Amino acid sequence: MSLRIIAFGAHPDDCELCVGGTAAKWVAAGHQVKFVSMTNGNVGHFAKSGAELAAIRKAEVERCAQILGIATEVLAINDGELEPSLANRQTVIRLIREWRADIVLCHRTNDYHPDHRYTGQLVQDSAVLLVAKFYLPQIPALDRNPVFLYYADEFQKPVPFAPSVIVAIDDVIDIRRTLIDALPSQFADADSWMGAKMPGLPDDDDGRRVRIREWLLGRERRIAERFRAQLVARYGASIGDQVEHAEAFEHSEYGSQIAPDKLERMFPR
Repeated sequence: MSLRIIAFGAHPDDCELCVGGTAAKWVAAGHQVKFVSMTNGNVGHFAKSGAELAAIRKAEVERCAQILGIATEVLAINDGELEPSLANRQTVIRLIREWRADIVLCHRTNDYHPDHRYTGQLVQDSAVLLVAKFYLPQIPALDRNPVFLYYADEFQKPVPFAPSVIVAIDDVIDIRRTLIDALPSQFADADSWMGAKMPGLPDDDDGRRVRIREWLLGRERRIAERFRAQLVARYGASIGDQVEHAEAFEHSEYGSQIAPDKLERMFPR
């Protein structure tokens, strides 16, 4: 059965970083994936801003979508100004319904960035209404609630991330590298968020790009190490012990509740 997956990120780069590898594997298996950025990312740079930066970042995620073979959309909400409003909740409901999603992914609500927190809040708040026939009746309600999951993070309070499914991505790690390279306004330019803030970077563009890219992939290496037991349980010791990069997801209490074995079958190996 072909699945339809929609992933929400706060900024144009969050979905690519949090689920880019798994998305590549879903597409290879014949499933349909869409990334949504809840804001336009128009303040995440130290030399450009406003409409100029928003256009650059939109073009970058469109390039990422071409690489992955997915759909993408960037909402016209300014970076840092996302609010958990009724209008934004209705936008999320519209997007999930129009995509006819089986799986919905988002940030957890305990996160350092308000845009991340409110993305998670808005997606969570949509769950109970997606199947309500007379709520936004102009957009047909779903027949059943999708499965909702959260991206991995390293925050500990009020509760740490607890993976429900983990995906080894060593076989698509070069695609993940390509995605990061396609987002220079965030991760490679000298005046990009990380190019300006990360200490000890090389002065040349290529050196800076590679250093930041490999630092970012350290997150997937830490996921593999933190959740080694889950990798072994899913792939067996001969494979699980050798995995270097992984993405992990936590099944939300919102949305459809399904058995662990059925949930695993929805994710690529």
